[in-house]
Amino acid sequence: MSILIKDVSKSFGNFTALDKVSVEVPDGELLALLGPSGSGKTTLLRIIAGLEVADSGNVLHNEEDITHQSARDRKVGFVFQHYALFRHMTVAENIGYGLKVRKTPKAQIRERVGELLKLIRLEGLESRYPGQLSGGQRQRVALARALAAQPRVLLLDEPFGALDAKVRQELRQWLRRLHEEIQVTSIFVTHDQEEALEVSDRVVIMNHSRIIQSGTPADVYNRPATPFVYDFLGDSNRLHGTVSGGKTEIAGGIIELPKRDWRDGDTVIAYARPHQMMVHRSKVSPVCLTATVQIIFPVGPLVRVELTTENGASLVVKITQQRHTALDLQVGETVFVTPGEMAFFRDESISAELARSDVGNLVLQAEK
Repeated sequence: MSILIKDVSKSFGNFTALDKVSVEVPDGELLALLGPSGSGKTTLLRIIAGLEVADSGNVLHNEEDITHQSARDRKVGFVFQHYALFRHMTVAENIGYGLKVRKTPKAQIRERVGELLKLIRLEGLESRYPGQLSGGQRQRVALARALAAQPRVLLLDEPFGALDAKVRQELRQWLRRLHEEIQVTSIFVTHDQEEALEVSDRVVIMNHSRIIQSGTPADVYNRPATPFVYDFLGDSNRLHGTVSGGKTEIAGGIIELPKRDWRDGDTVIAYARPHQMMVHRSKVSPVCLTATVQIIFPVGPLVRVELTTENGASLVVKITQQRHTALDLQVGETVFVTPGEMAFFRDESISAELARSDVGNLVLQAEK
């Protein structure tokens, strides 16, 4: 195990930033710390770096307790959101700064800088100053500077947060390829769900100073452990129903619940992804929800259709352009919606276990 965080807590005055957080990061893994602002992810990253000191708990690297080691002794590389490059230094000088401070021989610094310029694909720009580079280029220089001293662990705090969407997309793909090449244990903080799911080997989702769920990107997206995770990861519809005889009625659709200890009268919170739902002109299955079309957004590869169910709940469905053309939907008309695969929770205030339905199979049968 490269990094092991054991029961780490940290408070700032009356605010609890971390509450007994434990994380394991295997050697060579690219881990994403994902969560909303104030969830504690940056504080955790800074404690791993040695930039903050935990109130309690331990930080271990390869079984060595580094909880009270200085940031310099930990041999970690840190990349900040806003680059933190020295404006008066050239690209080469910025990259080699840490090596110069360590009194590395000049020949070795030149060799290492040359290697890193090739790695970040900025050969020929070593004499430029940060102000002469694009945002994406500056962030790559910041990453090269963090890698210069060959750190044991690379930490990145929202590294692409200050960049526009197109550049962020390009750098995400570049970082993934870079990590596969250098294989250094890496932890990055982000509040961008797409970024975390696309880049990382594993995602740790945080909220209110604690870890809510961790797993591979596919695990956390397809099997959310709590209503918060379902809401936070991608678009979702939240609907309510009441349990009766192992089934629930939602907007006119009768849906059989997965086997659990449901009690008649329980309030069920059901989640469904907009892209897994389908609109029909007739009720093709008992699970169909009845809804009225409110707004149609036909721009992009998927058409976004906003509806209101017969009991007043809002609903969003995303269908293909071809399906939209075939249906010729009109605002104000009543339609029927098969919900696709759904997740059910007894109550969102309880850390309920996720239960899954077979509604997705019913949809496939209905489509046939």
